[in-house]
Amino acid sequence: MKYSFYINSADCTGCKTCQVACKDKNNLDPGVDWRRIYEIQGGDWQSENGVFRSYPFAYNISVSCMNCENPLCVSACPTKAMHEDEMGIVVIDPGLCIGCRYCEWACPYGAPQYDPVLKAMTKCNLCNDYIKDGLKPSCVDSCPMRALDFGPYEQMKAKYGTINRTFPLPDPVLTNPSVVIKPHKDAHKVDNETSYLTEKEDL
Repeated sequence: MKYSFYINSADCTGCKTCQVACKDKNNLDPGVDWRRIYEIQGGDWQSENGVFRSYPFAYNISVSCMNCENPLCVSACPTKAMHEDEMGIVVIDPGLCIGCRYCEWACPYGAPQYDPVLKAMTKCNLCNDYIKDGLKPSCVDSCPMRALDFGPYEQMKAKYGTINRTFPLPDPVLTNPSVVIKPHKDAHKVDNETSYLTEKEDL
């Protein structure tokens, strides 16, 4: 069984409450962000009857480990520190990690995070200690908009559908991520010329 996040980009306001809850629960050092909020902005001018009108848009998406079926971070790790635990969650053995950062370079979602204080890699473990107690990850329960949910992947797909990609996330064929996404209504407007991604980390 694979565990999965549901990410509702349509309802995410970018408040970063989930990010703060993650940092607090896991006591993360500054600059280490297991959950990140991406803001996508864009727009263009269109002519209607000789009058130009602007059509701007913006939306947010909350991103962390996607608990992939084909985790490139695991295959890239030379010491096997990055591995799947008994619950199918990708975790790191700190005793084996040498801080080479190969996993960071391999992951298209930026999930493995280097901690300069520990001089080793860290990453979201889906709050596996909470899961064992029948609870959901701290980021999910903290979201004031209920834009996040969590559970077995098949259950999330049955409840929310099977979409697993929206801009700026990479092609899911790379890793087969265990995630379900509700794209923002304006996600279809994204193109490389008029849209851009901002990542303003201040935590």
